[in-house]
Amino acid sequence: MSEPVPGQEDFDQQGRTFRLEAVRAVPAGFIDTAVTTFAIFFAIQVFEMHWAVKAAMLSAGSLGMLCSLFVVQVARRLSKPINTLAAAIWLLSFSGFSVAAMANDNATLYFVGCFIAFTFLGMSAPLTSQIYRKHYSTDSRGRLFSITAFIRAGAAGLVAWLVGAWLNSRGSDFSQLFWGYAAACLVMSLCVLLMAPVVLRKTIRLQWFDAFRHVSEDAPFRKLLTVWMVFGMGNLISLALFVEYISNPIYGYDYNPEKVGIITGTVPMMAFIVFVVPWGTVFDRLPFYSVRALVNVFFILAVLIYFLGNGFMALCIGIGLHGIARAGGNVLWTLWVTKFADSDKVVEYMSVHTFLTGARGVIAPFLAFMIATYASPAWVACISASMIFLSTLAIVPEIIAEHRQRLARP
Repeated sequence: MSEPVPGQEDFDQQGRTFRLEAVRAVPAGFIDTAVTTFAIFFAIQVFEMHWAVKAAMLSAGSLGMLCSLFVVQVARRLSKPINTLAAAIWLLSFSGFSVAAMANDNATLYFVGCFIAFTFLGMSAPLTSQIYRKHYSTDSRGRLFSITAFIRAGAAGLVAWLVGAWLNSRGSDFSQLFWGYAAACLVMSLCVLLMAPVVLRKTIRLQWFDAFRHVSEDAPFRKLLTVWMVFGMGNLISLALFVEYISNPIYGYDYNPEKVGIITGTVPMMAFIVFVVPWGTVFDRLPFYSVRALVNVFFILAVLIYFLGNGFMALCIGIGLHGIARAGGNVLWTLWVTKFADSDKVVEYMSVHTFLTGARGVIAPFLAFMIATYASPAWVACISASMIFLSTLAIVPEIIAEHRQRLARP
């Protein structure tokens, strides 16, 4: 009997995880259209919700990210596979979409269902990052993640276009669409359960904020969290208004669901598809801070052109640039802690990062709607671009240090 090839088991495990992630990317992309486009579209066009209610709906996913810090601690205490916990979280999202699907003309039921679904979707980010860290090798992690992100974006872009056209003939009937979102959550749960189990080191007792010790102990991590907070707040306040800006008649556009789906779904996702794999390669090969700055440039241009431009073409160019930036940002957001944390600490670093992302994500939509209501979306764009620019200036010393290190290598 031949002896096993060293590393062969890890290689097979990586391939299995990648294949299942590629399958999971399709329903995940489908669900993305609820988060980015159609849930808020119906809130505006069908239920005519108050801006504070719309902001609360948009903040639900961020609330889930905020709570993910505690989910990680529970996973450590139970010492159960995080695959099982991720599947359970997506089953709870299934229940939320099911409630929304049964809402009919009940605005409260619709809001509650969407809020539940989006909250639990936001909780799973640190868990999937730990799976990537465990199952993907360091030299291929960015590439493999970007390929599945490519598939996810392709599914989201195609669905946004097709669903938008389909909804034009259905008026306010959204129930079948939300049953589809619920079914997609079931498929995602099955995929993660079929992956090789990942179990975290067990803790003796629950320490809810224990992961924050890394903030005081790790200075680069602490600075990056601060920089990311400024950047993220700037990005999220503009993102909150993308659908509102072109579907609410008070801003001059009042587009139908097909156009809204194309602009906020199909165009950025097509740009995402083209650029996400190159961004994954860039992440693997180039210095981190330089990549972060380059992605920020695309975000700044996108926001200014989308809100300060005029007409359909300006909207498409702005949102297309945002899709390019989002492709790079998605790779960075998901994988950056794998470059800064030890293997067993990735989930803790990611839980802190996700918690802070959730904190700013809860606040940003309310700020965005307040500014747009009492000033204008143009002010939102200028504030957003300024914050992203300031966050880029803050990492200039690190970019210079990276450049010097590259020049010093033989």
